Amino acid sequence: MEAFTQHTGTTVPLMNDNIDTDQIIPKSFLKRIEKTGFGEFLFDEWRYLPDRTPNPEFTLNEPQYKDATILISGDNFGSGSSREHAAWALDDYGFRAIIAGSFSDIFYMNATKNGLLPIVLKHEELDALAGLGADETITIDLPAQQVITPNGTYSFEIDSTWKHKLVNGLDDIAISLTHDDEIAAYEAKIPAYWR
Repeated sequence: MEAFTQHTGTTVPLMNDNIDTDQIIPKSFLKRIEKTGFGEFLFDEWRYLPDRTPNPEFTLNEPQYKDATILISGDNFGSGSSREHAAWALDDYGFRAIIAGSFSDIFYMNATKNGLLPIVLKHEELDALAGLGADETITIDLPAQQVITPNGTYSFEIDSTWKHKLVNGLDDIAISLTHDDEIAAYEAKIPAYWR
């Protein structure tokens, strides 16, 4: 997992409340077994018209937002099913962080486990971020727990365990591998008939 310390990028506002995982990545695209390749299907039913041409009325299709790496949204982002594919799709599309009013618990966990930083801010702070121009950058400083914008700096909370994992780029496998010597020593003691 890529470490997340500081990230500077542009934002794209998608200020809907209750964006669920079916809207983030429709179930028809969940057949892949790897974590990559889902970005092209992100918000599929909103991004594309029935003939698969880009929907010109959908925010992510507006040219000024094509390189945005920070998504700004409303309350209850990621509600619905527990599919980890939603976090994979957002990451694969190029987002490094989602800033919203609140998140579904399961989506929040899936995001952090995959290196995607979910940040909760107050509504007035979200409104200020949504009002930024497409060419204005913001910086997210995870060690300092701050979102630094041209119009002000906003602090956010994050559990210290998740912060440690994200700052150090540690997913569950990487954490297990930090105990490689202990695992090898344990396995060396296992009787041959148990192997």
